[in-house]
Amino acid sequence: MPAETFPTIPKVLASLALRLNTEVKNHSVEIPADQGSGYCTGYAFTEHLRLLILNYELKEDLILENPDVASPTPTILFKFQHVLVKTGLHSLKKRVPSVLIATSQLHTESVISIHSNTEVINIEVDAHYLKGLFTASEKSPILRSLLTNTQPLIFEELVHPPIQKIIDELVNQPISETFELFWARIKAEELICQLLIALEKREEKQVYALNSQDVEAIYRAKEHMLAHLDTPPVINELALAAHMSPTKLKRLFKQIFGNSIFSYYQEFRMKEAARLLQAEQRSVSEVGYALGFTNLSHFSKVFYEHIGTKPKQFSRIKPKE
Repeated sequence: MPAETFPTIPKVLASLALRLNTEVKNHSVEIPADQGSGYCTGYAFTEHLRLLILNYELKEDLILENPDVASPTPTILFKFQHVLVKTGLHSLKKRVPSVLIATSQLHTESVISIHSNTEVINIEVDAHYLKGLFTASEKSPILRSLLTNTQPLIFEELVHPPIQKIIDELVNQPISETFELFWARIKAEELICQLLIALEKREEKQVYALNSQDVEAIYRAKEHMLAHLDTPPVINELALAAHMSPTKLKRLFKQIFGNSIFSYYQEFRMKEAARLLQAEQRSVSEVGYALGFTNLSHFSKVFYEHIGTKPKQFSRIKPKE
């Protein structure tokens, strides 16, 4: 099929424009002022690869029928959260940039909720098409399971500076209309590649199928843990609240997030320590005690292991704007 005849506007973008009584211009829908603000941009590069950039506020939530739900091929969703707004240190605790990576069984829905405040990037790719682009390593059960796409699976990766740089280039770099589609596709594929590289580094020997109830329980446990960074997590208590055994909780948590419960907790504990030292300019002792440390030497040691500098030295570093 000639490239110029392929419909490069995702169906869902056209549906949204119709619902808002507006139109798609240059792959984008501007939210009408009487209904909110912001924009939705989308590209259907091929029948195998789609990209949506959603950054808007609506006065009311909307429900759309999903025009792509009947896709005959399994797809993989890469959902980037909190990556379009410069969150900085002031909101690090509540708005941590991350990516959800899900197979068809966990992200296919017949309707799409268009929430009143959305700031995400979605990349959808045909699993069979992606599988044909490289040879999946036999040493990575995660990649094999993801590309086979026969089980309900979800993984989460934090967005580190190299990936954020690609996102910033995709969203903010001025590109002529001639190369806009080409540029966006290159960046979308680069993001997919970087995330698959990260997943390949995980150490899981076996991947377990998930159900929505287990996923919701694991995320509730995570949110509870991050809301109480001054108290180390107690596995038995988290497992009881999640209605699953401690063994299952630890196994599924590590499968989804790529880290043990305590290591994940400690990483975010130190991120919050860094935020308090710089954004709120609190003293080292205040921060250490606020985060549950009784021994400040131990706090300094753990902080150094995660951040790469002592807390006193870090507090003197001027935060980036």
